[in-house]
Amino acid sequence: MYEYLIVERRDAVETVTLNRPGVLNAWHAPMRVELAEALEAANAEEAVRAVVLTGAGDRAFSAGQDLSESKAFEGERAEAWIEEWRRLYGAIRGMRKPLIAALNGVAAGSAFQVALQCDIRVGHRGSQMGQPEINSGIASTLGPWLMKEMLGLSRTVELTLTGRMMDGEECHRIGLIHHLVEPHEVRAKAMDIAAELAAKPPVAMRLNKQRFAEMTQAGFEDALSAGSRIQREAYASGEPQRMMEAFFAERAARKRG
Repeated sequence: MYEYLIVERRDAVETVTLNRPGVLNAWHAPMRVELAEALEAANAEEAVRAVVLTGAGDRAFSAGQDLSESKAFEGERAEAWIEEWRRLYGAIRGMRKPLIAALNGVAAGSAFQVALQCDIRVGHRGSQMGQPEINSGIASTLGPWLMKEMLGLSRTVELTLTGRMMDGEECHRIGLIHHLVEPHEVRAKAMDIAAELAAKPPVAMRLNKQRFAEMTQAGFEDALSAGSRIQREAYASGEPQRMMEAFFAERAARKRG
């Protein structure tokens, strides 16, 4: 059914696995569409009471945006790109059922943002999370809003401007990872939590999640609006394209060496 996802169900829990391990499960437009569709389908299926989201392999939940796609953007395409994210993020925010992130490795950039929008996050000490877009010349809008809601302004500024990645222990210490377990236990722990939440009263679960979405809707809309404006300006300047081309050139040189 899906080209870039693996969808499985055990009892009332559905597992959605991002399945592009060759590029660390980085997403492009087709994968974003599939993920939105899978979440919308799980949301509509009465037999599904909770969803676990994870990545294929043992290196990455997702590396975030596939730079081989975004390196060719120009201003107008970058603005349309934000609208593609609106659908995916809208599918996540519209979930009436608990969504648990099983962080089996790196969650960078937009994947960090997806993880932060999940209800509960499970990871291990080698998990890495962060907002490194600045290193690719990409400005950040939704990520800083999410981090500010969870961490406060000071740490958000530091993480956004440095683009540094946090390890699992730091993420756990500051509350971004709720459960820190051994690497081989991440998926099982996420499944246990999903099963526990799947057994909760469904109306109360739906109403609680609905209220959280209502509480944050204004900030979400503002972040997307800013994203359209800022990404258009950034890509019109040519800086992201230059930085990404330099990244690919450096990577090719390392491989040759």
